[in-house]
Amino acid sequence: MRSKKALVLVLMCAMVSFACRYIVLPEGIDLASGESQGWNAVATAIQPGEGGLRIDLTIRNETNDWSAMEAVSGKPALLSVGGSTTECATVSVSSGGHRLAPGFQMRGYVSGTRAEPVTQLLYVECEGATLAAGATLQIDYIYFTGQFNYYEPEANKGNSKLEVDLDALATDLTYPVATPVEGLLRPSDTTLTAINDVALTLANIERTSEGFRFDWKTANPGEYPSYVHIGNPPVIGADGIIYGIYEIPDLASVPITPAGGEAEWATEVAAPQEINNLVMLLSAESGKQRLYANYAIDLSGY
Repeated sequence: MRSKKALVLVLMCAMVSFACRYIVLPEGIDLASGESQGWNAVATAIQPGEGGLRIDLTIRNETNDWSAMEAVSGKPALLSVGGSTTECATVSVSSGGHRLAPGFQMRGYVSGTRAEPVTQLLYVECEGATLAAGATLQIDYIYFTGQFNYYEPEANKGNSKLEVDLDALATDLTYPVATPVEGLLRPSDTTLTAINDVALTLANIERTSEGFRFDWKTANPGEYPSYVHIGNPPVIGADGIIYGIYEIPDLASVPITPAGGEAEWATEVAAPQEINNLVMLLSAESGKQRLYANYAIDLSGY
């Protein structure tokens, strides 16, 4: 009997260790009671044409964690109408590599290069298709939840399907927050604890003719110098577009923060002047080298 109890305890510990391995939420936020629904999608417009249909989409993160997603490469979406199915070869459905906050929704992102950025909206094109009552769209996708780990980029990977009802178009969506999560949005003057207990602060925000300039400051209480990589954080606003081309956070250079000292640097992101209700999607090196915690920084008022 004792051996059985011991085995149960070992298995429970192993399960807890595995569950906590990758999903680490910021302090003060507990989403454990929620049930993950993966990602969801709704159609916002359907444009018929001579060649078929274009279906514009908005995707929503309902995983109860930070998450990135993308449609399975090379696999067509399936349009079902009146008992027949049409393969839709053009599938542009993705978070653009970015991890989106839980409860947030988006309808596009910026891709291309900094010199030649391109706004990529989310949609599916179905060549030769027509629409009728009861039509649905199915899209296979993969997604990743929790912190980004440079050494294990596909940790916490999942597979699922988007099922989109095309009878009712969503025309009154609010971006970027679809479902508010208490404690998720951090004020812009919040001090965050980064790798090696270095304090990270957004010291100043400037709205420029091109978008934003963010001035950062770190303070290192330790006995050894430390880097705090944050990349070039993107922003998402009331139009549901993520501005800022995705890149792995440690590709952008940052100054070293000396032992017992401070460091300062700036990042910039291009975003239209007229967009408001902006939120920064910040990934900060935390816990250990090249492991990135996620934060939603409230930029409303700028």
